[in-house]
Amino acid sequence: MRTLVRALVAAAAVTAVLTPVGPAWAAPQVDVANSAGDAVVDPTYATTVTVRGRGFQSIMGGHGGIYVFFGTVRDGWRPSEGGQTGKDYFYVPDSESRNNQGYQRYIAFPGSDTAASAAGTMSADGSWSTTIVVPGATFQALDRSGNATTIDCRKVTCGVITVGAHGVVNARNESFSPVRVEDLYADGAEPDAEATATPDATDPTAEATPSGGKPGKPAKPTPVALEVDRASAKAGNVLAFAASGLAAGSQVSAVLDDGAAGAGPFLVGADGRVSGVLTIPSDTEPGTHELRLFGPEDPPSVSFAITAAAPTGAATGTPATATAVAAEPEADRAGVVFAVGSGLVLLLVLFRLVRVRRRRGSHG
Repeated sequence: MRTLVRALVAAAAVTAVLTPVGPAWAAPQVDVANSAGDAVVDPTYATTVTVRGRGFQSIMGGHGGIYVFFGTVRDGWRPSEGGQTGKDYFYVPDSESRNNQGYQRYIAFPGSDTAASAAGTMSADGSWSTTIVVPGATFQALDRSGNATTIDCRKVTCGVITVGAHGVVNARNESFSPVRVEDLYADGAEPDAEATATPDATDPTAEATPSGGKPGKPAKPTPVALEVDRASAKAGNVLAFAASGLAAGSQVSAVLDDGAAGAGPFLVGADGRVSGVLTIPSDTEPGTHELRLFGPEDPPSVSFAITAAAPTGAATGTPATATAVAAEPEADRAGVVFAVGSGLVLLLVLFRLVRVRRRRGSHG
């Protein structure tokens, strides 16, 4: 009997070794530091901080990557848990282009089809680095409908937010790293050229001095114009758009049709221009559609044709990134089934060996 017990214990140990651990990955880590190496931003002047991440999921050739924002979050803010911008998490708006004002950054996966518009590329081991500009203690955040909310980081906890980019939700790349708000120039030191007051980031109605104009004498306003990249207007594609003639420092959100898709908010530059991207839903019917920018008093719009999505060999409609993420649990389950089955077979063999030994002993 003791021989049988020892055999069963040994088999259980082998099974435990063979059985893989479930998908329990470590949370991504983000470090935030100002020029002095501290996770602190000034309440009055813009602060440029260096943000470094590690432990993120890097998908070679995957569509998108991560957005790096500065803002605040509420319970249940994560997009993978149903969190929505302007409702559960709030951030300083900016355009999604590489040469934006620095309030937000896009970090692309290595080999991504949208890497050209990114401020940086994630390495194969999931690490990355970038800089973002924090405008001060207060800023205006917009929801998908263009409604503004004033965020005061002296009253709520603010910090750096990372989420999946270009409509790809990825729980493994969601994080929030708090920072403190303190007067960095209390000793009388003057802020450097990068740390200047940014009234247009905290007050979307503030008028910036137009390029080429003189203080107190604004340049002649230009007509508002909105255009899209019609060549990429296909169901399931990322659609680029650009607008001009808007109020400098204002914030806008892009909405397709009557809310079929939305993006933003985006911060209009000092030259009255703004650009961004919006993902067209894959089930969009071919035909004429409308893109409208909410935020201006007279929202500009443009009508354009959307064509059907190009057929693919897989014909599943599942993005490559989603497939890559979802494949891991399937592989884990297959590994568990194999290991458990192997352990049971080993138990059966050991049990039979013990019985044979006991029979031989009884005949001896």
